[in-house]
Amino acid sequence: MPIIKIDGIELECSEDWTILDAATFLGIEIPTLCYHEGLSPWGGCRICIVEIGKENNTKLVSSCTFHVQNDLIVRTASKRVIKARKMILELLIAQNPTSKILQDLASKIGLREVRFKPKWEKCIYCGLCIRMCEEQMGASAIGFVHRGKNLKITTPFDKTSETCLRCGACMYICPACTLRCEGPNPASVLCNGCYNTLQPTCLDVYGDYSCWMGLKGDCGTCVDVNANINNYISTNQKINEKKE
Repeated sequence: MPIIKIDGIELECSEDWTILDAATFLGIEIPTLCYHEGLSPWGGCRICIVEIGKENNTKLVSSCTFHVQNDLIVRTASKRVIKARKMILELLIAQNPTSKILQDLASKIGLREVRFKPKWEKCIYCGLCIRMCEEQMGASAIGFVHRGKNLKITTPFDKTSETCLRCGACMYICPACTLRCEGPNPASVLCNGCYNTLQPTCLDVYGDYSCWMGLKGDCGTCVDVNANINNYISTNQKINEKKE
């Protein structure tokens, strides 16, 4: 059985595991969009990317499709990973700014701006609806057609499909169908209504989000920062009291 090191934690894995499976086993959270445990992995959205390798010989791979290998070293939340995830999410939100799932994820990972012109499309082409229809419902009523800017999801020849079950499973699993709080016509591209200003401070110190790793427990930068803030406030209060 392959032994990998993920965020500094050694783990003996089953040979059929992906990196995402290993991270989930350890309780390490990796954000996903096009992945669903009941469907075949696709790796199309790339939100679940992680960094593998060591020193200067590293690369980014999708954790939901990359299978574990012996002596594999994985970093799930390095600076490079976080930067790439934010860029990918910018592109996805520019494609579909009305998705609540995308907006919530933006707030969670600390995305503060979208630099691309919004398209206000109703689909992010994650393929979840296609796989759900084919693999779980057994209908295969919809699929991708065309390529590039003309890519879309539709029925054969854009006509009403005789195999469609009218079950609504495609809408149930679609991340673009859940509208953000402002509804279908929001005033801004990025909401950030749920943004937490208390972002982790460990990334600049260790090069990884150590507090998200859970099991390592050797970070503590947020404790140091908060302690410094409290000392600063306490010192200023004493100075002000002397002046009075």
